[in-house]
Amino acid sequence: MSGSSPAARLQQLFEGHRLTPTQRRIAHSMVRRAGDVPFLSSVELAELAGVSQPSVTRFAVALGFDGYPALRRHLREVTPAGSVAEGGDDAYNEYQQAVLGEIENLRHLAELLADPGPIERAGRLLAASRPLPVLGLRAASSQARGFGYFAAKVHPDVRVLDEGGSMLHDRIDAARRAGASALICFALPRHPKEVVDALGYAREQGLTVVSVADSAFAPVAKCSDLLIPAAVGTGLAFDTACAPMLLGRVLLEAMCDGLPDVQARLEEFDTRAVARGLFVE
Repeated sequence: MSGSSPAARLQQLFEGHRLTPTQRRIAHSMVRRAGDVPFLSSVELAELAGVSQPSVTRFAVALGFDGYPALRRHLREVTPAGSVAEGGDDAYNEYQQAVLGEIENLRHLAELLADPGPIERAGRLLAASRPLPVLGLRAASSQARGFGYFAAKVHPDVRVLDEGGSMLHDRIDAARRAGASALICFALPRHPKEVVDALGYAREQGLTVVSVADSAFAPVAKCSDLLIPAAVGTGLAFDTACAPMLLGRVLLEAMCDGLPDVQARLEEFDTRAVARGLFVE
């Protein structure tokens, strides 16, 4: 693990452990502050995650350590010297820190994509689904709409589900009856309960669920067949989602590899756009 980033090492440490919701919250907070975690006390980590100090101790034991001090020693041993930038965050104003935080999220995503297997599998699942439902509510609705906009240029039947309510299950039913085999979900904090319920229902109806979420420990993990994480930025009043957006485009690219006549569809759209005068040249 020595050649990977602090966040990647933490993700590997958590893999294979059945964590409670509180423990997933601690894990998520640790990943978000991966460079600082080896130097935090149990009280500081508890405050960061919004949990009690005993919860942090139980979390360390759940990972196989005698307690939090043992976990922290382990993290310090595997953290390369100089991994924390000289000068710290104090060298930048809050706006710069937000941008630098997103750059770090994109670095983590790049490391995740070193193994293209999950992306390629997701691309095949999405390309094969006719129609293709795209779910995203509240904070994730813009991600779903953006994915759906571009996917519709190459996929014959894309159905964006960006509004909740009593009709959501009906629309999932309609997609399944029309032949859908998979659903892609964008799930960002704060996670609506309705999204978790909808994904559980989609799986009950036989759909394979592919999720893009802010963490491998997000609430949608329990009702996803394939989850690919991309962290959100938390440095501003409202979360930023550069990495989830880019991951959506990567999935579109992988989906195109599984669709026939993609180039012909794109050229046909361009021809019609010129004829209709859609864009200012």
